[in-house]
Amino acid sequence: MQDRIFKVLLISSALVIPVIGGGIIYSLSVDASGAFQRFGFWHFMFSDQWVTTAGKENYGALPFITGTLLTTLLALVMCIPFSLPVALFTGEYFSGRKIASILGTVTELLAGIPSIIYGLWGFYVLRSIFMHLNLSPQGSGILTASFVLSIMIVPYAASLSAEIIKMVSNDLKEGAYAMGATHAEVIRHIIFPVAGSGIFSAYILAIGRALGETMTVTMLIGNTNEVPDTLRTTANTMASIIANQFGEADGLKLSSLIAIGLLLFLITAVINMIGRILIRRAQRV
Repeated sequence: MQDRIFKVLLISSALVIPVIGGGIIYSLSVDASGAFQRFGFWHFMFSDQWVTTAGKENYGALPFITGTLLTTLLALVMCIPFSLPVALFTGEYFSGRKIASILGTVTELLAGIPSIIYGLWGFYVLRSIFMHLNLSPQGSGILTASFVLSIMIVPYAASLSAEIIKMVSNDLKEGAYAMGATHAEVIRHIIFPVAGSGIFSAYILAIGRALGETMTVTMLIGNTNEVPDTLRTTANTMASIIANQFGEADGLKLSSLIAIGLLLFLITAVINMIGRILIRRAQRV
């Protein structure tokens, strides 16, 4: 009897996740239907217009999709050179030592800092530095937002990657050392092939974290509704445009903002699916 009750509880808990996901998609689709009916799904997705004038309203998501993808990809490119060495430092080279424990604690502390703190630091400190170095004329922009965003996702990628690296069997590593392999060769030929899919998963999670970041990006990206032509220019992401304009929106504009939210949900889901497919193929190889 207890086994049956436990089984029912497990099945019920498992079914909650798809029900919640389906409910989110349904509610967003219903509220976004007005924008899609007015402009068409593909036209809305690839239009670069964002005109809020009454009677001339014309909304498109392309500037915000572009801003989201640029900031996320640039943040990931900046993140990898820092997070991977930290993961190797704490998970392999100095695993079990006090220095690795201290660095791991600091990394986890960075992961727990609220995003608004990163936004304030970027706004009052980093903007002036970027302006002084002539990296951004106004201090705000895609480059500034991506830099701070990369700092935010480093702890996630580094902590998860370090835990995956620690799970690599010592027998495999000791066997490689016995055959004369150096530490670098063990990392290249043993740790990366064995832990590669797990490390890749850590970066997929980091991408998901970057895609939906709102406050930090809103404070640093400049908030202009145009497709960015360079990394130094200001822009908007899908999350930042919703945060900026949702409170005062109604009618067609509100429907368009919800449609952007739905597109963000779908883009995140597609990226996660692609990541899972690549992980499975890597595991088969």
